[in-house]
Amino acid sequence: MTRERGAASKAKLTHPGKAILAGGIAGGIEICITFPTEYVKTQLQLDEKANPPRYRGITDCVSQTVRHHGVKGLYRGLSSLLYGSIPKSAVRFGVFEILSNQMKDEFGKLDSTRGLVCGLGAGVMEAVLIVCPMETIKVKFIHDQSSANPKYRGFFHGVREIVRTQGIRGTYQGLTATVLKQGSNQAIRFFVMTSLRNWYKGDNPNKSINPIITGAFGAIAGAASVFGNTPLDVIKTRMQGLEAHKYKSTVDCAMKIMRHEGPAAFYKGTVPRLGRVCLDVAIVFIIYEEVVKVLNKVWKTD
Repeated sequence: MTRERGAASKAKLTHPGKAILAGGIAGGIEICITFPTEYVKTQLQLDEKANPPRYRGITDCVSQTVRHHGVKGLYRGLSSLLYGSIPKSAVRFGVFEILSNQMKDEFGKLDSTRGLVCGLGAGVMEAVLIVCPMETIKVKFIHDQSSANPKYRGFFHGVREIVRTQGIRGTYQGLTATVLKQGSNQAIRFFVMTSLRNWYKGDNPNKSINPIITGAFGAIAGAASVFGNTPLDVIKTRMQGLEAHKYKSTVDCAMKIMRHEGPAAFYKGTVPRLGRVCLDVAIVFIIYEEVVKVLNKVWKTD
């Protein structure tokens, strides 16, 4: 009987327009909350052993940054991420909903395998359209602050200088690594989220989920993606730094890291990234789901 009732109840589809708007709002709010952890993660990944290391760990990185640049130093590069995070999340959720609406079964249910495929598609699209140029600019800003004579005075000045000296290609360094990272990131996250949602809802596809539970599911999905693709994140960061010229390709970058620094270097910045990503994904999914609920009330698309 329960199975019959479940079959008779068809899950509601999320309109892509709502997904795009809700995703953009969620992305903007999230990055303002979590950026300092992203800053620390990037600094530790750029802190190569050959230098020798400038930082002794997370606490030392924060301490040195605050001492030399004040608390606002932990937000260096925020503007580039903020300008990018809104369209990034908008593209991510919009593409995911477009793909998932096509791949759901006759009862409106998306299984975990199809959730993985939809997440992969969303990740690749956001990497090409938004993430690669945004991340390249962010990494260059943060790396620039570490130099003796910083040359970028702000977001627009930095972008203008990068494009002037390196062309548009200068904002697409590490594209292959970024596509691999974002594609695997979203594939893992949406696979986990879809699996947990399906488990929680059981035979009732329209069962509402408490924001706290959504946040917990998001944190789990975020943790899974961190352990699954941090090596790709490290390679991507090196390929986008001011010393990216040292690497001929993504594979060359990976080989040089392994040869000169060892396998442990591929997990540099894992702890701060884990904290940021778990919080990031939890916040984004909570805000996204709540904004969609509000939009469903004021924006009728049926």
